[in-house]
Amino acid sequence: MSNQNQVDQIDQITKRVEQLLLRYEELQRSNMQLGEQVSILKLERDSLRSRLSAARARVDALIERLPESTDSVLNTPVGPAR
Repeated sequence: MSNQNQVDQIDQITKRVEQLLLRYEELQRSNMQLGEQVSILKLERDSLRSRLSAARARVDALIERLPESTDSVLNTPVGPAR
């Protein structure tokens, strides 16, 4: 193998390594951004879970206030409409 061929191969390898390093840095940045997005989404998820739990508690409280049977609702006198 000639000296020029070796130099060409080394140049090609150097260029490829530089490209790979640039890609690696891009992927690191993307990974960091995705990690931040995951953190934000986890906070949003936790907030939504909390709101859902509170809504369930309110619905359960309303259900508890309902009469036991429909008979009591049907027999309840209703005032005149306004």
